[in-house]
Amino acid sequence: MEEFWSPVWLSINVSLLAGVIVAILGTAAARWMARRRFRGKTIVETVFMLPLVLPPSVVGFLLVVLFGRHSPIGKLMETWFHTPVLFTPGAAVMAAVVVSFPLMYQAAKAGLEAVDPTVEGAARIDGANERQVFWHISLPLARNALLSGSVLSFARSLGEFGATLMFAGNIPGKTQTIPTAVYMAMESGRMELAWAWVAVTIGLSFSLLSCAAKLGRWQR
Repeated sequence: MEEFWSPVWLSINVSLLAGVIVAILGTAAARWMARRRFRGKTIVETVFMLPLVLPPSVVGFLLVVLFGRHSPIGKLMETWFHTPVLFTPGAAVMAAVVVSFPLMYQAAKAGLEAVDPTVEGAARIDGANERQVFWHISLPLARNALLSGSVLSFARSLGEFGATLMFAGNIPGKTQTIPTAVYMAMESGRMELAWAWVAVTIGLSFSLLSCAAKLGRWQR
């Protein structure tokens, strides 16, 4: 039973942590970009959205190059944490953050841009500063979009395979998530175990997508 549940709990924990990080980063980036015009905005948004269209193996390769033991960033992180980030649960979280960020960013940006500017303007006239307007007006009004983006990001993190395999590896009990566990079980001919993990993934993904669809209807 431990062999079965270990990838499940690791996937859920990785997805939850990545979801929190992505929710913060995606909302912050969306706040910065929404309704703002500046030279190079298209390029910035293209960079934000690249992980959505790049092959997962390419994303994993770039993560290894940027955060591997021989890179300046990787060496700095190894000094801070006294361990290399490569082939660790932290690497799985980083891979999940990168691939799920575009979904959160797009949802948050759409939600914040849909907020009526006159409502925000009225709050400013009443004496609220930009931080107060964002926390007490913009965020509550964009709540459903933000929740929908968070749910979709969690679901995307749960199904991440390619970048995770390259960057975090497939170490049972340490970095083996459900997708990599299914792949290894199929390769070794353990189809019953693979089907069990597939069933768990389908159940979780179906529930998450249903939740996101309901939030989308409420938003409209």
